[in-house]
Amino acid sequence: MTATVLRANSRNFGIIAHIDAGKTTLSERILLKTSEIHRTGEVHEGTATMDSMDLEKERGITIGAAATRCAWNGHAFTLIDTPGHIDFAIEVERSLRVLDGAVTVLCGVAGIQPQTETVWRQAQKHGVPTIVFINKMDRTGADFGRVVAQIASRLGALAVPLSIPAGAGDAFEGTIDVLGKRFLAWDAAGVMTSSALPAHLHAAAEAAYAHAAAVAADASDALTLAFLAHDTLSPADVRTGLRAMTLARRAVPVLSGSAYRNAGIEPLLDAIIDWLPSPDERAAPVARLDGAPVTVGTGDADPLAALVFKVVHDDHGSLSYVRLYGGTLREGDVLWNASLETTVRVGRLYVIHADRRTGVAQAQAGSIIAIAGLKDALTGHTLSTKAVPLVLETIHAGEPVVALAIEPGKGGDRGKMLAALDRFRREDPSLRLESDPLSGETVLWGMGELHLDVVLERVRRETGVEVTVGAPQVAYRETIAGPAVELEGKVSKQNGGSGQYARVVLRVEQFDGVFTFENAIKGGVVPANFIPAIEKGVRQALAQGPLGYPVTGVRVTLLDGDYHAVDSNDMAFTVAAKEGTLAGLKRAHPLMLEPVMTVSVDAPAVNAGDVIGDLQRRGGKVLGIEEQTGRVEVVADVPLANLFGHTTSLRSLSQGRAFASAVYARHAPRMQQRAEAIAA
Repeated sequence: MTATVLRANSRNFGIIAHIDAGKTTLSERILLKTSEIHRTGEVHEGTATMDSMDLEKERGITIGAAATRCAWNGHAFTLIDTPGHIDFAIEVERSLRVLDGAVTVLCGVAGIQPQTETVWRQAQKHGVPTIVFINKMDRTGADFGRVVAQIASRLGALAVPLSIPAGAGDAFEGTIDVLGKRFLAWDAAGVMTSSALPAHLHAAAEAAYAHAAAVAADASDALTLAFLAHDTLSPADVRTGLRAMTLARRAVPVLSGSAYRNAGIEPLLDAIIDWLPSPDERAAPVARLDGAPVTVGTGDADPLAALVFKVVHDDHGSLSYVRLYGGTLREGDVLWNASLETTVRVGRLYVIHADRRTGVAQAQAGSIIAIAGLKDALTGHTLSTKAVPLVLETIHAGEPVVALAIEPGKGGDRGKMLAALDRFRREDPSLRLESDPLSGETVLWGMGELHLDVVLERVRRETGVEVTVGAPQVAYRETIAGPAVELEGKVSKQNGGSGQYARVVLRVEQFDGVFTFENAIKGGVVPANFIPAIEKGVRQALAQGPLGYPVTGVRVTLLDGDYHAVDSNDMAFTVAAKEGTLAGLKRAHPLMLEPVMTVSVDAPAVNAGDVIGDLQRRGGKVLGIEEQTGRVEVVADVPLANLFGHTTSLRSLSQGRAFASAVYARHAPRMQQRAEAIAA
């Protein structure tokens, strides 16, 4: 069989969802049904195959994205199970960056949740075609129709139900195969049986088929004409049209079941083949070659182009996960790390099965593979050849928003602590380690309390170093609230001999974005070669504004200036621009901004009042309350600085029955007196 056929019969996909929607349980059932494992583990028992880290087993959550291989009906699958907690969003981001498709898991009871929307936006950003699996249809309160409606109203997607549950909760009997026009049921052992549709399910099946045909008809003019002529389409035409609509991200096939009960897994596996793309059906990535954009060749004989999307360290050394877009990779190859402009040698190549690995001699374009001992490789680095040094777009981590001041329990352990943190930082680009220039403290930045808690627990377990922590810090920003101001920045030190002279006139004003610098100089009053130095000075001023925090939402325009033929230089213009910008910021009414999180709390209805009261005491603004069977979902915007300890408080007031998630919403102004206290 040729490599092209192999690629046509392969699927690289991820499983994405809000926390506790059942992603890892679903992954476990997929491995069972594809005979990759012969006995399922359970998340709540700490025995799930894809949760191999001790912390994952103990906490019952997925922390790191885990990859595995399996096969179904002659097709090879590479599956990546991703975390659902917002603190580990980088794992979803870098997985979706290299995957060809995604399965979004929704809880049949909770429906669309905050982190669902986040991972959905990540998939859309990377152009990843998606199918939906509505899970937990055997739970009390499950409502398939409500969740399908939310797909349209909250995700803005055109949902096409192809597997409809027969009943819900205790009355869940099986599913309707809409295109196959059959009824599927599963016994207690998870064995599937297929039979003719019972009479009472005909109407629902026919309505769903009509909807699928109408959506498929939009795929092409030929299908539209066929639909208009017959008021329907054949099952084959529906499949052709729906596949085209799904790959174009114009429609989303929806399936249903209960992963825990092994119900609905086989139809989902078929759907992955039917609706998600092979590597050949995805648009070739664009790279840069000598600074110019080029389309990457995706054949086995094309120049090598591979992206490192994850790096992990274990007892055997480093392991770099790589998506191979073009070319062939072999053990012993000498490659070019185009991001570092250094030569690297390929050690062992592995196919990954969760925490196990199998050695292979080579890998073809379209593969996801792991390389052992790839020196200095980091997430987002490109591997190519020195002859054709292609550079792929890197992977961008989110800006960390929470920090802890950390110190080792014993002074002699500082080296071990810093070495471990540096290793974790290489694994996780959303971590940042720095030394506070004012206090001299070591500061660890991350995406949330849980993120930092997991990192520090790993330090304790893997190095034996006890770490003490200080009060968390928050990533404040500042902006300006006043009208535009014009200021002069000037450096003049001319006392004979070599001097320093530069003068700039700058306008500082509000801007709908992060920052922009514009050059409005006319007539060459400042030579063009000094303009980069002026922009450098502006950026230095914005790195730490008048209130002591990075400045955002500002436009700085260079209006005028002056120079001296002998005494002017880059340093003088940089200093003049920095001082002029800072003066302008002070005059333009600096305003402190703080990160605000959209918090979603799922709690028993009897605890609703306590939950709302706790959020309001934290300065939260309640955005909505949705009642479900016996439970309530409260959504509120809360300043991040007030959320520390929220999880512990929530557990206490609900006897451990409530859980919450938080998604970054925006930076918003703080009350002036609080801003002054923070600045002081």
